Amino acid sequence: MKKIKVTLVKSPIDRSKRQKLTLQALGLNKMNSTKEVEATPQILGMVNKVNHLITVEEVEG
Repeated sequence: MKKIKVTLVKSPIDRSKRQKLTLQALGLNKMNSTKEVEATPQILGMVNKVNHLITVEEVEG
């Protein structure tokens, strides 16, 4: 499975509760926090829902 690196670049303040919970499920709690996650369909769906708040990079290896 491929891995992706997800970084929170915009604040979740004044966002819907659903978007805040999605960020929490991805493990992104603070600004500029980064997590490496597997690129499963479930994770990609979550990334798609909050793509305006995060940046996504593909990890090699």
